[in-house]
Amino acid sequence: MIMNATRTRLAVATASALLFAGAPAAYATLTDTGSRSTAATAPAAAAPAARGAAYVETRLFFGTERPDGGPAVTDGQFMDFVDRQVTPAFPDGLTVQEGRGQWRDRNGVIERERSYELILLYPVGRAKAADPGIEGIRDAYEKEFGQESVARLDEPTRADF
Repeated sequence: MIMNATRTRLAVATASALLFAGAPAAYATLTDTGSRSTAATAPAAAAPAARGAAYVETRLFFGTERPDGGPAVTDGQFMDFVDRQVTPAFPDGLTVQEGRGQWRDRNGVIERERSYELILLYPVGRAKAADPGIEGIRDAYEKEFGQESVARLDEPTRADF
């Protein structure tokens, strides 16, 4: 029985050593964009040129359930809100996606609800000027539909139209 345990430990140690020794080679194979026959002789490919101009992508997340127990925000109400509050501030374009989400409310209850994601793209140079409009959209939705919060996510990106 002791010999079996020793053999098992030796087999595990050998397999681990082989795995760790082979990992860098496996990783290189997975990240190699060229064929194996030319990988040793071909120079590394240059990174593709960045496309598009520097933009900011802002995503706003709107819940539809009302914390006071009132009726959920309907599609028509939300699109009317977009027409009145968002389009005037961002007439160049936007995207609305429907979703399902959840979050923990201020009472610690996990709320699951139908939601909307609003995506705005604008040039980096307009970010400072766009900020008050975005915050106005968030505030208006919270007040109009009795929401605790509208989540905001900003990310740098590149866009080409």
